[in-house]
Amino acid sequence: MAAESPIAAEDLFRGLLDSAPDPIVIVDGSGNIQMVNRQVERVFGFERDELLGRPVEVLLPERLRANHVGERRRYMENPRTRPMGVGLELFGRRKDGSEFPVEISLSPMRAGRDVLVTSIIRDLTGRKEVENQLRATAAELERSNAELEQFAYVASHDLQEPLRMVASYTQLLARRYSGKLGEDADEFIGFAVDGARRMQELINDLLTYSRVGSRALELEAVDVGKAVDGVIVDLGGAIDDSQATVTRDDDFPTIEADPRQVQQIFQNLIANGIKFRRADVAPEVHVSARREDDTWHFAVTDNGIGIEQQYLDRIFVLFQRLHSRSDYPGTGIGLAICRRIVERHGGTIQVHSKPGQGTTFEFTLTNGRKKA
Repeated sequence: MAAESPIAAEDLFRGLLDSAPDPIVIVDGSGNIQMVNRQVERVFGFERDELLGRPVEVLLPERLRANHVGERRRYMENPRTRPMGVGLELFGRRKDGSEFPVEISLSPMRAGRDVLVTSIIRDLTGRKEVENQLRATAAELERSNAELEQFAYVASHDLQEPLRMVASYTQLLARRYSGKLGEDADEFIGFAVDGARRMQELINDLLTYSRVGSRALELEAVDVGKAVDGVIVDLGGAIDDSQATVTRDDDFPTIEADPRQVQQIFQNLIANGIKFRRADVAPEVHVSARREDDTWHFAVTDNGIGIEQQYLDRIFVLFQRLHSRSDYPGTGIGLAICRRIVERHGGTIQVHSKPGQGTTFEFTLTNGRKKA
């Protein structure tokens, strides 16, 4: 096979450069431009002949040129491959003077006694616009969430007093006029009393949920074992009524966390294990803990009715209920509160369950770390 002529090889090389999707600039050891591809002309607006032999700084804004000369000279003292995205934050300058953000990869190569450096330049204008839009959207969502939290707090707080009055008077009607106004009236008064009671529960839980996000974490050393013991004592009435057994591991840590919120997690999860019990066995709830590096993994396991697979993603959503109030009372907010507390402490929460065999809630708390 005949050797390829130097002219043909040069044409092939130029063809490869021009087919590249990004601008490519090749400079010599002095920083003068020796070769550019077609994308340089398209992106920067210069003709090829306007760039050849000129310092590469002509493609940078004037405010960055002096500093770049020093950076370029230091690079040439120890030339090495530099991947895209590593190094200085740079801007390109078009012929018309407009600027745009870029990232540059550098690749040195020997050409006789000289060192040539190939620069591949990527225009980041589109990416920066997307990033700015994402930041703006995130800021707007954060503002909206803060407003919703404040609204939920104010609404639930301000509703408590008038609702307390409604509940008091409906209960007074039930006591004073029960059996005197007829069966229909007794039934209607009963509906009013029950509705007022359930509304009070809902408002109290909604107020608790909003406080989790609106109040700053009060971090201190929390003996988690003692916190669990305190919850077991508080749930003593429910435990006795259901003949439940609640146990825990002996080895529990002391971590830096908000003590009230940690206790609230265990309160909700243990109470759920007692409430959602099977009819054929007494409730059994066990709380365990294990450590992995700086993270503690906690689990609350019960032998209750379990949860079907298709509902596992729904149970942490606010107001989501899988059962009627007549079967299992509650507002559907408790698990949403648990997830919010765990995430504010930098952890995660998940659930494993089999219908008829019980449920395990697992969550992590990272010692000394938190989210704002």
